[in-house]
Amino acid sequence: MRDFHVHSNYSDGGFLRGMVRAAESAGLEGVGVADHCNVASRGRPESMRSLYGFNLDLTYERRRRGIERLREEFDLEVYDAVEMDYDPRDEDAIDAFLAEANFDYAIGSVHDIGGNNVQVASNFAAMSDAERDAVTDEYFETLIELVESELFDIAAHADLLERTPPLRGRATEEQYRQVAQAFADSRTVPEINAGRALTDAEVVHPSERLLSILREHDVAVTVGTDSHRPSEIPDRADFLADFVAETGLEPVGPAGLE
Repeated sequence: MRDFHVHSNYSDGGFLRGMVRAAESAGLEGVGVADHCNVASRGRPESMRSLYGFNLDLTYERRRRGIERLREEFDLEVYDAVEMDYDPRDEDAIDAFLAEANFDYAIGSVHDIGGNNVQVASNFAAMSDAERDAVTDEYFETLIELVESELFDIAAHADLLERTPPLRGRATEEQYRQVAQAFADSRTVPEINAGRALTDAEVVHPSERLLSILREHDVAVTVGTDSHRPSEIPDRADFLADFVAETGLEPVGPAGLE
């Protein structure tokens, strides 16, 4: 069992050593430290980058030195990765940064639509159904652009809207089929993401409906706990191990490790 998606204090997670120690204690063979990064120069993304510290482009070399020391100390693989915020307008900047940094692999995520974080329910509570449907449309259009860009080895939480009550359940089968076809035609693979699986919401990404369509298209998947604290890793890793066993999935590693 390998976990390809955890965060450290180089973005919004726990201390790097503590995250790796927790992964080893959980019996994992490998853990991928994929801290958030946003390289957009526009106003709002730039302010969010400063507020949350999603600036791995400035700190990845220092983190890499830390990862190299931890590889010597702990008996598991420690991967040097990144989770990039994706917006089509930033493709050139993302491409240049990934080429410069040469991570073991890169994760791409769509978190923001129309200036709103899609995980924050209050952003959409006052919207009409038509406005929420428009957000859903734009989310999946952007996700497909992410996949087709071929910039990333993994696409994180491919139906992130399911975390957000005003947007949950609004995706259509046609949208899911378009996403599945994009993955089938790309090197980018979606992940089974356990970031909300053990909460009251019990949300697993991708949802059963999307996962079924991905399997129809023979799309491979990888796995990530999306842990931000050491204490989250063991239970989420156990959940993922049980999930892939029950569903008969055989997760793959990111293409960047091949």
